[in-house]
Amino acid sequence: MSRIHIEDKAKAKEKAAAVQAADSGADGDAGAQPEELVAVETARVPQEEYDRLKAERDMLFDRLARLQAEFDNARKREAKERADFRDYAVGNAVEQFLPVLDNFHLALKAQGSPEQLRAGVELIVKQMEEALRGLNVQAVETVGAAFDPRVHEALEMVERNDLPDHQVFEEVRRGYKIRERLLRPALVRVASNPQQKEA
Repeated sequence: MSRIHIEDKAKAKEKAAAVQAADSGADGDAGAQPEELVAVETARVPQEEYDRLKAERDMLFDRLARLQAEFDNARKREAKERADFRDYAVGNAVEQFLPVLDNFHLALKAQGSPEQLRAGVELIVKQMEEALRGLNVQAVETVGAAFDPRVHEALEMVERNDLPDHQVFEEVRRGYKIRERLLRPALVRVASNPQQKEA
């Protein structure tokens, strides 16, 4: 007997049982018969098909394992390259400051007058500023500029009638930016002119 024929017979019996249950429920028949279970023949997969599917599954598992290993290796390689690049960038930056450090050591060993030592330190500061310029680091404009909260940090507001309102008149600590990115704001004192506020 074919499988389709068996399934059709099973569906017909299910429909008959459903109709019978509906009829008995409508009549209020408490002693309704339990639904009869029909055995359905399960389909058998040929051995060749089973072996083919199993081999395909094993191949996919193997491929997945290889892809996961490749992904882990790529992630580790990328992390190592990032660390190497960071070390290279830091090395290039530090290399520009080594001559400055050498000059500081020479200044500490010098036996000159205070004026000579001051002149030496000024030369070292210029050398340091050149090294910073080589790294695209520049000082934030302060004295004489209008107070800008994006690049300035006000230490205090000082009442001054001789200066425009909100003008920076003293730099307490220099601020720096690299290209357009602020590294740290300049710490400044700002003029407050009450005469201009009233006008």
